[in-house]
Amino acid sequence: MSTVNPQPLWRPDQERITEAQVTEFQAWAAQHHGAPSEGGYPALHRWSVDELDTFWQAVTEWFDVRFSNPYARVLGDRSMPGAQWFPGATLNYAEHALRTAETHADEPALLHVDETHDPRPVTWSELRRQVGSLAAELRALGVRPGDRVSGYLPNIPQAVVAFLATAAVGGVWTSCAPDFGARSVLDRFQQVEPVVLFTVDGYRYGGKEHDRRDTVAELRRELPTLRAVVHIPLLGTEAPEGALEWSALTAADTEPVFEQVPFDHPLWVLYSSGTTGLPKAIVQSQGGILVEHLKQLGLHCDLGPGDRFFWYTSTGWMMWNFLVSGLLTGTTIVLYDGSPGYPDTGAQWRIAERTQATLYGTSAAYVMACRKAGVHPGRDHDLSKVRCVATTGSPLPPDGFRWLHDEVRDDLWIASVSGGTDVCSCFAGAVPTLPVYIGELQAPGLGTDLQSWDPSGKPLVDEVGELVVTNPMPSMPIHFWNDPDGSRYHDSYFDTYPGVWRHGDWITVTSRGSVVIHGRSDSTLNRQGVRMGSADIYEAVERLPEIRESLVIGVEQPDGGYWMPLFVHLTPGAVLDEALLDRIKQTIREQLSPRHIPDEVIEVPGIPHTLTGKRIEVPVKRLLQGTALDKAVNPGSIDNLDLLHFFEDLARKRA
Repeated sequence: MSTVNPQPLWRPDQERITEAQVTEFQAWAAQHHGAPSEGGYPALHRWSVDELDTFWQAVTEWFDVRFSNPYARVLGDRSMPGAQWFPGATLNYAEHALRTAETHADEPALLHVDETHDPRPVTWSELRRQVGSLAAELRALGVRPGDRVSGYLPNIPQAVVAFLATAAVGGVWTSCAPDFGARSVLDRFQQVEPVVLFTVDGYRYGGKEHDRRDTVAELRRELPTLRAVVHIPLLGTEAPEGALEWSALTAADTEPVFEQVPFDHPLWVLYSSGTTGLPKAIVQSQGGILVEHLKQLGLHCDLGPGDRFFWYTSTGWMMWNFLVSGLLTGTTIVLYDGSPGYPDTGAQWRIAERTQATLYGTSAAYVMACRKAGVHPGRDHDLSKVRCVATTGSPLPPDGFRWLHDEVRDDLWIASVSGGTDVCSCFAGAVPTLPVYIGELQAPGLGTDLQSWDPSGKPLVDEVGELVVTNPMPSMPIHFWNDPDGSRYHDSYFDTYPGVWRHGDWITVTSRGSVVIHGRSDSTLNRQGVRMGSADIYEAVERLPEIRESLVIGVEQPDGGYWMPLFVHLTPGAVLDEALLDRIKQTIREQLSPRHIPDEVIEVPGIPHTLTGKRIEVPVKRLLQGTALDKAVNPGSIDNLDLLHFFEDLARKRA
């Protein structure tokens, strides 16, 4: 693997290395905690996993984490699952998220952008005031530590205020985007029984208004635990009967009171995509998220006061929670509420320009869509402030790296990152002091002992294996909701290798220390005993201009055979004729191997995704194996259910 890209695409210059927070942290940790002063990031990383307790103590000191009660030790029980972090300590996440108001009161904490692309600032002092007012009102409504507070909200300042006010009182936040239908929302919120619901009357997307009042009425009917509903009139409608007005709850000039909660007190509930059943309700802690995000955003993303952090996301995706945590580092965060490609494919680049973003994050799929649409960001926009473009959601193909390098700027730090909702962070990705190699994530994160293992648990280098993490991370779930004996949590990550987190991705850890992601291991292609990642096939096939998107599935047959179809969604005007078929097969043969060539290439009207935009491989595989639609997939988790009928019909015909 390490011979594929002998030369890096980009190297940070000496000035960037010297000024990076991770460089300063390493020098400080060497002086105060015995970290290695030589050897750069690889030596720091080795120390961070070998001396896990000392490393995390150093993080809390470096970022001045305010413990109202001191901790007895860094790690109580180290076992996974069930590691106990900073036992005895108390703190509050929201207090840390708002403390920049003490020093930068009149500077923007938030920049809100809608489809007009005009940024509107909310200052640190105004954000703190609104959180103080709303937190007092939540307490008056009887919200107590541990109570769940829910948001059916787009990516708007009110969502940030509602979340921070919830955290301030020790409540547990949970949110869904308003493009989720009622069933999808109820599959999530009914599990956690919220006492308050913040909701909009509708949202704007793609130049259109979408009225959600009927959905909100259904949520109110089906969530019997609600004590209050708060109406945010995004489309200007009157509050429905019995609902409270947002403006009234955030009008007071009240200093926020921050409930001091145990380190492992729940902060929020995130949800797995739920494609094959009820979404897992993943609970992460106030302290665990605080220290993990300070490390990730401060040391890895190199964010601090003066930076502007824009990640295209919705409130239904963990990247929203990660974006809001930018506030912990004193960074101005950019909240974009709208379609990623309105009024044209290049819209996100225009927002990066208008907000003067220093770190701009998006999906790999968006980068590839820009490449296909012939967008020229560097030519058409002033992106001189953008130091880093980061991507996640799926592996960024090599062509995506080249395109960003050529079309944005040749001195661009490209950070492909990979983590999961499960830890609300990255296992591997951005390091400001390391070179970038095409198709590779720069390195595993600090404090994360990321390895690639074979089925027997032997670590692999320069070979494909299972992504595992062999030590606890503070942001690993404290539990799943309604999983009293912990069996669902255990079975999700720890049933393959006892005591070791198995994430469900195929990866290669290279001999130079970088990481390559090959796709999900639970929908693995396995031909003649050789395991292959679907991402490699997508990357090769989707270079062809005729192919908008693709989906490859490997199906074990009852007779012991193996059927591997490739489904292709063509660009307008393209035709799946013999010439295109030949080019698809030739491309796969030349770029991958003859073994990767599908048994059939089948045109489809579209590729189904989860609500957060990931292709769904496992449910389609189940349909093709003859599983009934209602058993193969949770309908509320899919962006376009009609597309699944195609695969259902195909399975019927083949049977």
